[in-house]
Parts: sequence; structure tokens; C-alpha cells
Amino acid sequence: MATAEWSKKTSDVPEGARRQWRADRALRPPMRSPGSPTPSRAVQRQFWRLIATGITSAEAALNVGVSVPVGTRWFRHAGGMPPLTLVEPSGRYLSFEEREEIALLRAQKMGVRQIARRIGRDPGTISRELRRNAATRGGKPEYRALVAQWKAQQGAKRPKVARMATNDRLHAYVQERLSGHVRRPDGSVVAGPKPPPWKGLNKPHRQDRRWATAWSPEQISHRLKVDFPDDESMRISHEAIYQSLFIQGRGALKRELVACLRTGRALRQPRARARNRPQGHITPDVVFSERPAEAADRSVPGHWEGDLIIGTGRSAIGTIVERKSRSILLVHLPRMEGYGEIPPVKNGPALGGYGALAMNTALIATMTKLPEQLRKTLTWDRGKELSAHAQFALETGTKVYFADPHSPWQRPTNENTNGLLRQYFPKGTDLSRWSAEDLEAVAFELNNRPRKTLGWKTPAEVFEEQIHSLQKAGVATTD
Repeated sequence: MATAEWSKKTSDVPEGARRQWRADRALRPPMRSPGSPTPSRAVQRQFWRLIATGITSAEAALNVGVSVPVGTRWFRHAGGMPPLTLVEPSGRYLSFEEREEIALLRAQKMGVRQIARRIGRDPGTISRELRRNAATRGGKPEYRALVAQWKAQQGAKRPKVARMATNDRLHAYVQERLSGHVRRPDGSVVAGPKPPPWKGLNKPHRQDRRWATAWSPEQISHRLKVDFPDDESMRISHEAIYQSLFIQGRGALKRELVACLRTGRALRQPRARARNRPQGHITPDVVFSERPAEAADRSVPGHWEGDLIIGTGRSAIGTIVERKSRSILLVHLPRMEGYGEIPPVKNGPALGGYGALAMNTALIATMTKLPEQLRKTLTWDRGKELSAHAQFALETGTKVYFADPHSPWQRPTNENTNGLLRQYFPKGTDLSRWSAEDLEAVAFELNNRPRKTLGWKTPAEVFEEQIHSLQKAGVATTD
């Protein structure tokens, strides 16, 4: 019945045209009905260009003439990453504007050669376009620009399977470095806190996050070259890892692993959208401008930066990082005896764990474990927890300097380190529950992450080299 109806609809079409029509469709897989065809790639390309300027997906959608739900869906399904190149295609391919011109001229009964002359294309290009991309739902080929553009885009797709989906060894390596367990130096696993279930949104606000190895995709990508220098199959770019995490349908990594990224974002955020003096205990001889020049260029080891990360209930952890090696020390600050039981006394000792007395005691105990040559200076924030810096300097031989007000860039390594630590110790959580051994495990994990600035060596490796160089220098001096 269908064949008879088809023959009736096409009875006035010459047999030669029908034969060519069947030949054009013979090697093409069946296409689903487009319904209402999706907007052209030119529209999508303009949408993503607007996203890159920093505006919202709703504003970008309205600017390119699609509905807000469509723009939102484009953004979320692509994970905030452009799924197509933003470079305009070369003039080799027909544009949507040219297809609209072809449709108008064809409606005016113009021939192939006339249309080719009008738009400046080869007649063969026009002939193939009219045969291959015409709408056929009515039984006869009828050229419509929107349908032709959709068919051309479908035919041009060359989907590739993600590398990690076919390479199990590479997949296991990437997943382990991204979401593996935090371990103590003896290899035992630290469970860490129990985070809330992932709901497809950004990291939980002021709640616990899962503790993981949490290497960045760039660290993983470059470390592969170090660990597998002769195995070309163990290669993947950091951008491919991000795409596997953010873009739906890639199938290589589970979407919930975005919670292991430092930012914890479920969607990639366009960069343009993200842009949008001595006093008290700080005397003139310890201001930042008095710090020796050798501490600024990172050429000499032994210069440190420090600060606190604060939790709820007056809990805190001291963070110290060496400027040259980026090696991290975490200072355990337990609450002092009587906290929560003895009423606070005005001008009395702070029992919260990071008062001047407790801070000084803990910091001295931490710093004196280091060789004397590796504790030259310490640059601190202007907090009063280090108001007893003179006593600290006397007992450790480490000169303390304080950064200028509202100038975190004067302690850049420490600020960056505190950002990394917030993945393990989020804001709004009680930090006093973690033992000194737990802090040591987290420091051990971070000190064994490769760093781009260290040529993909780990801080532990660089710090060990510094100790060896000091020991050799001491032996040479003794001889």
C-alpha cells in the first residue's frame, strides 16, 4: 500500500531524477524526523560567544533569538563548555544565509545555473545541495533552508569515542588521581567526613566535602608523561578530562566526580563571569617592606608564609607553606582545657585554641622540627594570634614579618594553599574534631601532588632536594 502511494506521489517525476534521488540516499543512514529543526550552528556559535563575554545563558538565549529554556538546556547539557568550535567555517561550505537565498530563488522557478550565478557558487554545488538536503516528507523533494541546514549538520557529524572510554588503564589512572582515598604515610586510608549526597549541583555550602586525592586535570595530564615516558597510549589532555566530567554523554567519567575538583562546580564557569601600616603588636621592624629581598624571588629555601583557616566554634588550623618548594605544614590547634566550661575572662587567655599563647606554643613545636637553615623568615597575616612573635623569633630563630592590610597577594603561596585545604576543611565546619594525625595525612597528600610551577615535581621531592643540598654544603664546609 505504501509503495503504491509513493509511486502515485512521484509519478510525474522523471525516472532519471528518481534514480539519482535513490542513489543520493543509498549510502546515508536513516535520519530521524527533525520535527522543528534545531537552530543552526551559526546561532549556537553566537550563543557561546556571548556566554564567553560573561552574560547569563538566559540573556545570551534572548540575544540570539531562542527561548530561555533552550539556552539554559544548551548550557547545562554542555557543562558550561562550548560543544563546537567558535571559529567560523571556511567558505568551502554553504552557509545558512546562502541556503535561504537558494530556497528563495528556487521558489521563483530559477534553474540550477541561474542560482549558481546569483550566489557565486559552482552549479555542481547547487545541484548536490538541492538533491541531498531537500525536504522529502511530502513525497517530493522540496527545498527548505531550515531543513537543509539541519540535514547538512547531521551529515557533517563525526562523533568520536572518548579515549578514556576505550583505555581502561588510562581511565583507572585518571579516576584514582582524581577521586582516590586520602592515605596516611603508612598507607592506611583516612575515611574523612561523610558528605551529603551529590545532587548535580555545586559543592555543598558550608558543609563537609569528600576527602579525595583531588589532583587537578592539568596535574594528571602532565604527570602521565613522567610516570609513563615511553607509553604513548597513556596520554590525555587536561581539557579532555574536563570534558569527560562536564559534558553529558561522554561516558568516560561519572558526573559526580566534579565534586572532587577543587572548585566543586557542577558546571564550568566562564572566566569573564567570574571577574566581575604598623599598629598594635606590629612594630616598624616587622612590616612587610622590611622583609629581605631573597625571600621575594624564591631563590633561597627557608622562607615561609602562614595564616589560619577558621572553622565554627572558634576552631582553627594553622597553615605554613615554604615559598620555594611549596611544602606544607599544618599546625594542630586543639582547644585549651576549660573551653566551654569556664566563663570567658576579660583580657584573660583565649581558650579557643588559637589565642596568642596556644598559637605560639604550637607554632614553635612545629617550626623547631625543621633544620635551622630552613626556617629563616615567616610572613604572616595581621591577625593577633601571632602577637607574641618576638618570643617565637627568639626561640626558633625565625624572623617574623607581617603583610600589609588587605594585601593577600603578599602571601600568594599561602593563600593558594588555603584554597586547596578548603577542599578538605570547608568553611562552616568544626575543625577541632581532626587530630594531629589527620592533619598530617592531609599535608602528606598535598605535599605529594605534582605542581606545574615545580616542573611537575611534588613539593615533597623538592623539599627533600633542599635538605640534601644543605647536608652536602655542611659536609663540604666541615672538610
